[in-house]
Amino acid sequence: MKPIRMIWTFVLGMALLLSGCSLQNGAAAPEKQRLKIGIMLSDVGLGDQSFSDAAFAGLLKAQEDFDIFFDYRELAASKTYDQGLKELVEEGNDVVIGLGFMVKDSLEKIAKTYPDKTFLLIDEVSDLPNIVSLTFKEDEGSYLAGLVAGMKTTSNVVGFIGGMDVPIIRKFEKGFIAGVKAANPNAGVISEFAGDFGKAELGAQIAGRMFEQGKADIVYAAAGFTGTGALQEAQKRGKLAIGVDSDQFFLAEKAVLTSMLKNVDVSIYSAVKTFKEQQKFPQRQLQFGLKENGVGLAPIRVLPMTQQEEQRLETLKQQMLSGGIQ
Repeated sequence: MKPIRMIWTFVLGMALLLSGCSLQNGAAAPEKQRLKIGIMLSDVGLGDQSFSDAAFAGLLKAQEDFDIFFDYRELAASKTYDQGLKELVEEGNDVVIGLGFMVKDSLEKIAKTYPDKTFLLIDEVSDLPNIVSLTFKEDEGSYLAGLVAGMKTTSNVVGFIGGMDVPIIRKFEKGFIAGVKAANPNAGVISEFAGDFGKAELGAQIAGRMFEQGKADIVYAAAGFTGTGALQEAQKRGKLAIGVDSDQFFLAEKAVLTSMLKNVDVSIYSAVKTFKEQQKFPQRQLQFGLKENGVGLAPIRVLPMTQQEEQRLETLKQQMLSGGIQ
């Protein structure tokens, strides 16, 4: 395990212990009247500085505010999504969450086995009656990231790195390209898909090729832990980068211009709040975009925006909020 992932896993694990949650190897049983939430984390698990960490943070806040109990499973421990989800169901959780599109098949299998249980699928859509789907408008957040990249590129070439070539990552790419072109019609975008969300060294290799061979001066990585390697490679080469999912500035403080925030913590917190108050999900599909604070931009650093650039960015953001940009 990489040192930075070990640190994050330790910090998040301690947060869980101190907040009173049980770990997988068991702590005191929660009171029966407390709402119980179980989550199967995405493939990399805690310490990804991205999707899983954000989801975990949202549940910690929900626990603090609503007096819920939650437990989690990681693929490294359960070995399969099926097993982790089954364990969470059999623990008696009121809602079982599957985090990420790769969990969909397993979640649907378990949901069919337990038709009376309520499930929440993050980042994908299911037609099963006992699965509520929660998705994001990643293209809206990526459009804002593209605007920043288009304004700040000096080579007129920027790069996009996707974790896998799947529809949801194509949404990131599509929005990013649209934003780059809106800000700078002369700029071009080169794209590459890593085929993996968990290999920082692979992200670094791809970013290196984009900087050296493609002449890109900014890369946007929608690739989980693979993307962290791209950010660090940008810093190593004196280039710029845009993070994803959470504010990733601390990973490469001399390179990360901003990050496209995919507020998984906000969405999960909101979903738990709704279920806590209503004892059900009133809708089978929940969608979070810019208007719902589901996506956005982290503070812009390293290379400050000019007043004109800030005004242009805000104008286009407001147009999107009003429905003027699709």
